[in-house]
Amino acid sequence: MFERIHLSIVREVDRQGSLTAAANVLCLSQSALSHAVKKLEHQLGIDIWLREGRNLKLTQAGEYLLGVANRVLPQLAYAEERMKEYAKGERGTLRIGMECHPCYQWLLKVVSPYLEDWPDVDVDVKQKFQFGGIAALFGYKIDLLVTPDPLYRPGLRFEAVFDYEQVLVVGRKHPLAAISYVKPEQLADEILIAYPVAIDRLDIYNQFLMPAGIMPKRHKVIETTDIMLQMVASGRGVAALPRWLVEEYADKVEIIPVRLGTKGISKQIFLGVREADFDIDYLNAFIGQARQPFPKTDKV
Repeated sequence: MFERIHLSIVREVDRQGSLTAAANVLCLSQSALSHAVKKLEHQLGIDIWLREGRNLKLTQAGEYLLGVANRVLPQLAYAEERMKEYAKGERGTLRIGMECHPCYQWLLKVVSPYLEDWPDVDVDVKQKFQFGGIAALFGYKIDLLVTPDPLYRPGLRFEAVFDYEQVLVVGRKHPLAAISYVKPEQLADEILIAYPVAIDRLDIYNQFLMPAGIMPKRHKVIETTDIMLQMVASGRGVAALPRWLVEEYADKVEIIPVRLGTKGISKQIFLGVREADFDIDYLNAFIGQARQPFPKTDKV
């Protein structure tokens, strides 16, 4: 009874706001689109939209059908793309979503040997899914999610692949550079530089400062790691980053890693996949490659 065009119409009318605009996107005449809608409503025996003048409002049945369209259409597009790749003799494209700004440098070290081992698989990294990766996995917009903070959901599987320590980064001339570890109250007069991420998702806040009831003098947002570390080196503030990343930059900029508290903050990088895809050979191989020992001598 349902055809793909019906789901496409429901989705595009919702996106575009009118039958005319939806018809243009779908390359249909307005009469053909209207006929398809009437035929579908007749077959179902229920209205999909309520017509209020020129406006259309989804009925309860229409809202349900829209939800189906938003789940099914991306999967159909994904399947079609996979079939085209197989027809060309390709294994496919591994689409990786990032929920971790500094993890990009780590990812480069994994991708390089992986591409050598899997010449018929392409890799595409999508950073626009930062902190929206769960929906992207369920929506088949990505195949694998890189995150330090997994959100476990039925149908998803997360694998820990890399251990690291989150540290405070200060300039070499900063007073805190001479101590072995920093206490929360010592950051009360500091400018804390961070990525454009909600404060409650930042480890230095939720695992270090907030439990002690401390906030920095000022919170400053910087998008790029290089600029952030240049700011720290010049004494414009401090930051919190993985120790391995700080050590890589230490010979390029004048920075020092300092432990956060006496025990430090231990973290892991996780790779999240759909459970149904976990046995795909080239995806599983990527997880295995990500678990390889970190090459400390390499520079990105």
